[in-house]
Amino acid sequence: MLILGRIYWFINWIVIALIVGVVAVVLIRMIVNQANPNPFGWTSLTVRRLTDPLIGPVRRALLGFRVDPKYAPLVTILIAILLGWFSLQLVSSVANTIAGIMFGLQSRAVVAIIGYVLFGLLTFYSLLIFMRVVFSWVTVSYSNRLMRFLVNTTEPLLAPLRRTMPMLGMFDISPIVAFFIVWLLQHAVAGTLLRGFPIMFF
Repeated sequence: MLILGRIYWFINWIVIALIVGVVAVVLIRMIVNQANPNPFGWTSLTVRRLTDPLIGPVRRALLGFRVDPKYAPLVTILIAILLGWFSLQLVSSVANTIAGIMFGLQSRAVVAIIGYVLFGLLTFYSLLIFMRVVFSWVTVSYSNRLMRFLVNTTEPLLAPLRRTMPMLGMFDISPIVAFFIVWLLQHAVAGTLLRGFPIMFF
């Protein structure tokens, strides 16, 4: 359990460092643009070279929505924070599931092991729904392999909800209902299979 805890915190720090790095370089680009130095100078070219792979796809997505692309750096920061949060939640889910299974094995509680596996899978599924929502906001194409995986895994729940739930204007509320269903299932698992056992280890 101690080794698992150290791995968990190490991965957490890596993810946080990546988020801070992305936010920092995008902010530097915004500052450089506002300072309006020579656009062909070494500083401007270096900053653009570092940030174009991050900001370029967001700018194209905003143009697809007919939104002013000048907001691309801010949206890039928001997406970096959201994806970072998703990564941290995923790491926490996996670590807690593994720790729960280990705890169940030590306690020789087969029912608890099943409960920890189900609870972890439900957490992972809710994260997949969240990631699909984020990807759809930035108009990631279905041709993208990760987007195809997200659609194929979440559509069995979202499709029936979409058929029965009315649209709120142009907004699809089926993911919100799906989150609520998964949350109820998690509480059902926690209240039955995991009654008397810890849910979170990290």
